[in-house]
Amino acid sequence: MTPSPTPSSQADSQPDVPPAPSTPAPSVPAPAALPGPAFVATRPAKQPGAFRRGFGLGAGAGLGAGSVLLVLAVVGSLISALVFGATAAAVGQSAGPRVSTLQTVWGSDIADRANTVLAIPVEGVIMADGGDGFSLTQSSYGYELARTIDALTANDAAGLLLLMNTPGGTINGSRAIADAVERYQSRTGKKVVAYVQGMSASGGMYAMAGADKIVADHGTLVGSIGVIFGPFERYKNVVATSGGLVTSGVTTTGGITQEYLTQGTGKDFGNPYRDMTARERKVFSQGIANEYQAFVAWVSKHRNIPAATITDQLGAFIFDPQTAVANGLIDAQLGPDEAFRDTVTLMGLDPSTARIAKRAAPTALEQLLGASARVYGYQAVAPYGAKASAVICAGAPQPLLWHGPVTSYCG
Repeated sequence: MTPSPTPSSQADSQPDVPPAPSTPAPSVPAPAALPGPAFVATRPAKQPGAFRRGFGLGAGAGLGAGSVLLVLAVVGSLISALVFGATAAAVGQSAGPRVSTLQTVWGSDIADRANTVLAIPVEGVIMADGGDGFSLTQSSYGYELARTIDALTANDAAGLLLLMNTPGGTINGSRAIADAVERYQSRTGKKVVAYVQGMSASGGMYAMAGADKIVADHGTLVGSIGVIFGPFERYKNVVATSGGLVTSGVTTTGGITQEYLTQGTGKDFGNPYRDMTARERKVFSQGIANEYQAFVAWVSKHRNIPAATITDQLGAFIFDPQTAVANGLIDAQLGPDEAFRDTVTLMGLDPSTARIAKRAAPTALEQLLGASARVYGYQAVAPYGAKASAVICAGAPQPLLWHGPVTSYCG
């Protein structure tokens, strides 16, 4: 008895049909036919287990998610490349002399470059560059500020505003700023204004003398046109020296004296020490006399004050704003808002739509990509507990355009 096949295992049976004769062919014996319908024995398909189902589903989902993530990664890389390129350009600007991000000092935040006056702060000690070390407070690098000014075109800003608050510093750093201001005026035809907030003495006076207009805030100090060189120390009647950790290292019966060489009446006011040979005085005094004459000539030319008036009457004294106006060192005494309105008006701008802006520090992202944490032209924050290493604080004496003690800057 032949069992009935299930639908899933039944095969279609076809009767044996001999091929139609066409051409003579060799006779091949046909296989013996089985009695009854054809039957093919099969097993039902085995269903996958739970593990295989889960594995298959998980692998599929993983491949799908991986494909999506791959696409997103490629797109993200393209976007990152664009962002990186744009940011790297900004980093290059913020780390160098060109102007990138600006921070509004006064006026409208939405003003375009044609209505923006670029503020260049000159704060603290004026040094030549970063190789001069650092002081314990704000310092400005004259060479870097000069490069910043030299990089500006007539289209970068409506003019320059020097924000002055400095007791002076090195001769080369101060003169570098002064020369850059003069080149900017000649190159762009734009005006430069200097605004004193606190003090602009000695090297500060040198740096800002060529501005088209100089304005001072109330209570400021301006002047000190002179050169100082020193101090030179002398140990009188030395009886012993020691390299111990407790003693000072030198024992004298005549004490220790310090002496400065100066040009400009009253330049070393307050110094309690004196002594130097006649020959040393002559050699060093001639050197600083040359620097002094150049300083006097610069101020005389740009402020239209006779050189004899500077050397004989003004000397190296420092003056309040009212006296400075009377002596021709500055043009006006104004508070900040009045001074800024006066500045933009002088440059042909409408105060209601103009702004004054300064360069901003690099952002955290720019610093992450390699930008220096400091604004180009200014000293970074001194490390905690570090000793001041600026040229005015340590090393051999040099001629300086400086007013007052260096204690607050050198510790």
